[in-house]
Amino acid sequence: MRRLGKVLHISKRGSIILRTDKTPSAGSRSIVLDKKAQEVGIIIDVFGPVKEPYVAVRPRRGLDPSKLVGQLLYLRKK
Repeated sequence: MRRLGKVLHISKRGSIILRTDKTPSAGSRSIVLDKKAQEVGIIIDVFGPVKEPYVAVRPRRGLDPSKLVGQLLYLRKK
């Protein structure tokens, strides 16, 4: 697992928004995990400044994303 970043908030559309220091590849639909290596969702967008971009993650069905605010999320290694 590679550290992705800390969850800042949940968007009005229900996406998990976090900030990262390493830009993940856009469009790769990478799988995002929590600290217990449980699947949280997939990356749907990378936006903002190049040095510290924001990442939007579509949460998996049945997950309450509000419980993730403030937690670190990780990328699954390919």
